[in-house]
Amino acid sequence: MQLDPLSLELTRRRFVQLGGAGAMSLGGLWRAEARAGQNVGKPASKLRACIFVFYYGGPSHLDTYDLKPNAPSTVRGEFQAISTSVPGLQISELLPNMSRVMHHCAIVRSMHHENRLHDSASIETHTGRQAAQGDREEFAPISQFYPCHGGTLSYLLQDRQLDVAHAALPFVFNNVVPTPCQGGGFLGAKFDPFRVTADPDKHHYIAEELSIRQELPRQRIGARRDLLSSLQSPQATGAGFDQFYDKAYQLLGSEKVRRALDLSEESQEMRERYGVYPANVAGHGFAHHMRGQNLLVARRLVEAGVPFVNVYDFRQQGQNWDAHANNFAQHKEHLVPPADKALAMLISDLEERGLLDSTLVVATGEFGRTPQINPGAGRDHWPDCYSVVLAGGGITGGSIHGASDAIGAYPAKDPASPADLAATIYWRFGFDPAALFRDQLSRPHHLAAGEPLRGLFGVSG
Repeated sequence: MQLDPLSLELTRRRFVQLGGAGAMSLGGLWRAEARAGQNVGKPASKLRACIFVFYYGGPSHLDTYDLKPNAPSTVRGEFQAISTSVPGLQISELLPNMSRVMHHCAIVRSMHHENRLHDSASIETHTGRQAAQGDREEFAPISQFYPCHGGTLSYLLQDRQLDVAHAALPFVFNNVVPTPCQGGGFLGAKFDPFRVTADPDKHHYIAEELSIRQELPRQRIGARRDLLSSLQSPQATGAGFDQFYDKAYQLLGSEKVRRALDLSEESQEMRERYGVYPANVAGHGFAHHMRGQNLLVARRLVEAGVPFVNVYDFRQQGQNWDAHANNFAQHKEHLVPPADKALAMLISDLEERGLLDSTLVVATGEFGRTPQINPGAGRDHWPDCYSVVLAGGGITGGSIHGASDAIGAYPAKDPASPADLAATIYWRFGFDPAALFRDQLSRPHHLAAGEPLRGLFGVSG
């Protein structure tokens, strides 16, 4: 839905006339514009949460969810197709656990964009927007412009006063430098995620925001807060500085979130169902042995009331899904099996707890891999067509959106984009993707530049 320009202009004019004092703050104006269309075209029930699993480096769609058994040997690769819980739907033999839960899942087989490099492709994956600087890798830190999905939702949900609206774990991922797509972007640092960090040596998770030094008991913290309030000037309060302090104190008192990170409350059997692995495997990536536990923590964060959780499967280039050489050995031996086990368990666990219908799970890389196998038995970057898996969140299980051509090179039917995926997420939370919000220069932007994939949820149009 396109908001009426005249109505928006009148709203802005009224805001200027009132000077923002005693009326609506600029942030309030942005939220009002976003709310103006949020009830349009939404499904009957909204999401409670979304878990966005990012397979950094780019898994091969041709060796996982879009096999081409009739293609030439130089394309089809080594793996056989197996049946799933959905009659007629086949996926790779590398995914025996996911094959049993595909009746809870949908596959988008026509995802595509134009970014052939990791940084720009990751930016579009997490924001639904092409990077302003174009298709390139970053060799020095740059500011993030568009907010990530979780940052946008934090902004839209801020009136709920949630302890944590958006969490990200178990690290900040990077190529040469941290990829600028993991925070609040032009919405500001207030909408950066609550960061959960893995401690691979101790096999547990920590968050700086929840840390209280032993020499500072809660009574002293409370006294410090009272002192700060008494010294704070009205000007500082009006400027919004108190919001950051309030959030910090709120987090220090958030026992639900603190407990969500404590996996000692889970049985060993449950932890093993998600995957427990030895730590001393060289070359498999930082904290690789915690890949299964990451999804267990994500489930616990959803139970604690966190609406959006990012899970980054790998931290850095060189030790992730970027299989330019030995693609088949890498996928078979250490890339796919932990991902298959953990994702299938997450879906089953959410279902058993009655959370799957209200929790959308998204599993994607930043692109797929080339149909043509290279001389090193690898596959290279391929954003022209790849697969994304969704589960729960009201989808029609067993659905397929789109199709690739005979060799998995280009969409042959119903192409989709990261912008459409972003629109789908916002729409399922009850917000109109066409609603407007504004950057720091007051320039308007739609929440998403695409259209929701409504057909996956049994909604026409």
